[in-house]
Amino acid sequence: MAPSSSSGSARGLTLEQKAALVVGSGYWATVEAPGIPVVTMNDGPHGLRTQPNNGDNLGLGSSLPATCFPPATGLASSWDRDLVERVGRAIAEEAIEQGVDIVLGPGVNIKRSPLCGRNFEYFSEDPFVSGQLGGAWVRGVQSLGVGASLKHFAVNNQETARMTVSAEVDERTLREIYLPAFESIVTREEPWTVMCSYNRINGVPAAENHWLLTDLLRGEWDFDGLVVSDWGAVDQRVPALAAGLDLEMPGPQRDSSEAIVHAVLSGELDESVLDRAVERVRGLAERAHPSPEALDGDGVEVLPSSASGSVHHSASAHHALAREAAADSMVLLRNEGGLLPLDTNQPIAVIGEFARTPRFQGAGSSQVNPTRVDAALPALEALAPIEFAPGYSLDRRVDAEPLIREAVAVASRSSVALVFVGLPPAEESEGFDRTSIDLPPVHVRLIREVAAVNPRTVVILSNGGVVSLEPWHDDVPVILESWLLGQAGGAAVADVLFGRVAPSGRLAESIPFRLQDTPSYLNFPGENDVVRYGEGVFVGYRYFESADVAVRYPFGFGLSYTTFESSDLRMTSTRDSVTATVTVTNTGERAGKHVVQLYVSAAPADVRRPVRELRGFQKVALDPGESTEVRFELDARAFAHWDTRSHDWLVPSGDYRIEIGDSAHDIALWTVVTRRGPAPVQLTMDSSVAELLAHPVTGPIFARAVRGADDESAMGGSLFDMVATVPIRRLLRFPGVGDQMRHLPLLLRVANNPVVRTVAGWFDRGR
Repeated sequence: MAPSSSSGSARGLTLEQKAALVVGSGYWATVEAPGIPVVTMNDGPHGLRTQPNNGDNLGLGSSLPATCFPPATGLASSWDRDLVERVGRAIAEEAIEQGVDIVLGPGVNIKRSPLCGRNFEYFSEDPFVSGQLGGAWVRGVQSLGVGASLKHFAVNNQETARMTVSAEVDERTLREIYLPAFESIVTREEPWTVMCSYNRINGVPAAENHWLLTDLLRGEWDFDGLVVSDWGAVDQRVPALAAGLDLEMPGPQRDSSEAIVHAVLSGELDESVLDRAVERVRGLAERAHPSPEALDGDGVEVLPSSASGSVHHSASAHHALAREAAADSMVLLRNEGGLLPLDTNQPIAVIGEFARTPRFQGAGSSQVNPTRVDAALPALEALAPIEFAPGYSLDRRVDAEPLIREAVAVASRSSVALVFVGLPPAEESEGFDRTSIDLPPVHVRLIREVAAVNPRTVVILSNGGVVSLEPWHDDVPVILESWLLGQAGGAAVADVLFGRVAPSGRLAESIPFRLQDTPSYLNFPGENDVVRYGEGVFVGYRYFESADVAVRYPFGFGLSYTTFESSDLRMTSTRDSVTATVTVTNTGERAGKHVVQLYVSAAPADVRRPVRELRGFQKVALDPGESTEVRFELDARAFAHWDTRSHDWLVPSGDYRIEIGDSAHDIALWTVVTRRGPAPVQLTMDSSVAELLAHPVTGPIFARAVRGADDESAMGGSLFDMVATVPIRRLLRFPGVGDQMRHLPLLLRVANNPVVRTVAGWFDRGR
């Protein structure tokens, strides 16, 4: 097609230039155009993966050295916004040095199933935790003038058939579980870009989903940044552009550019749609390359992220931050008899190849080339007399028998046995899901045989997704869930085991007894390219607590080397918000950190709601005997559910429990607050008998009328139950009923009177 110049071109660009500009140039950069410089992007989110020379064929090869921080699965267990923000800022410093404008993260998809192969990249089963910690990461990265890319938007909760599967999920579940983390970060932190996911949502590809990318993201949430595709997510460029997808990556894709030109010239696509995407690309470039006089709101110069060398980071300082983050990410699950922290003056057996060859990150597009790696074995050898035995090999072809026998012998002559086990890299990665949550059989056998000869056995787990602790849990007195800890994880493990750092991590996802107990078990990962989200809003602890299904360890759980007590829960409320204040005291003999968790237990409503939902958390550091006051501000959304009739958030009137918990299962304190919701919905002839009776003002009048003053059998007992759901219009068609209810139209007018509806809203308690 011959080049053409369009009179409608944005700021002098030809149609061909504009069509090329909304498709990438290579794996990690945008196209350069007159007045629009190149924007570079690189994978994250737990460290940079900058590929020299614009990458290899799949964009997955070697990369420049960068600090590998704990992946999201670990950082989430810190429950520490400030820590996550500092990690984000450190990543931005390295991005500036490497000439990177956009870091592709964070991933805030919900951990719907423990089997998802990419769970190590995601924060939590809870949208509030995901939104708060993901927001802190974005805040840290963007504080230095480097952009973030919030991903994967949306409902990308499995790797099986991830590019083709349709996530079939109802409106309420979308709004309450799978969208809130994105909404929170978009509206509070204003990420530069949002990355659409591979999958379809209720049959529509995310890349071509106008409701998702335009109506919701830009219309409701006021997003003013750029929407970029996940790498290879676009099938049809013109429908994707029309839906609101501004930039297709990677590039170049000549078929996409040519399709856009053809669609504009043929009238299929209004050129203004293309112009809008071009202006968003231009806006992103201007953010990444601000003019020298560009200042932020505080009068501080915004650093150009592409100016290599404008910010110099200390490799040792970033490694120290990675070590701090790793220590705060570990969750002490079990510590019978106070075995931890360990005494350095005792012979210790260190067993397990992971102690010598650590697994510290997941596989796939987020894999960082670390600046250094601290293994646990040398860190432990520096602190105590150690005897090591590998116990198993990372090569599955190696016979495990002699390795286990050697490990048992070493454990039998040691005071304490530290057993390092977990999931091998081949068992969890981007691109596929797990089929089991069990540890490898050789690891289970190693644990049990070592514990049989040494009752002082400590198990240290390395895994990106939740693993089962059965059947060996009760065989050992200590279990430390260390997740994947990044490049400084080995030294951090030593810090925690020997008490240099008190463990303070809390579970951001539940640990079930069995895979079969998880709410998505029968629906995950779907079939025939369709996955049904049949569990609805009952994901993770929302299901376990509501269905009274026991778990091995609940969401929010974690032990310390000291103890904490919550007291004096106080409430103040206005029409629009509630303030909860609680006092927390370190009642033990060591300094430590505690995560104060606030849950809301909903008032009765017309829809089934979880027993409790997390609505606030704060991590506090306290010395022995020290107390502090923690304050939570709860807006209307903390009490609301999504109403599919009004397609909006609804706070039913009634009494809500405000709970302070040590986990989602263990509630330490609670009190009640009353919220007044909106006036009842208008009643019509199509309303049911039950809806009319439920009206707090006219309901009692109607009840007396239909039951009759002298004849209790007119509509009593099971007969009433039978007609409760019958629409009023149909009930009146039964012989004689219409005469009995001749005053019903007047009663409906009274119920719908604005004054009556307002008064009813005050007194309604969500019956």
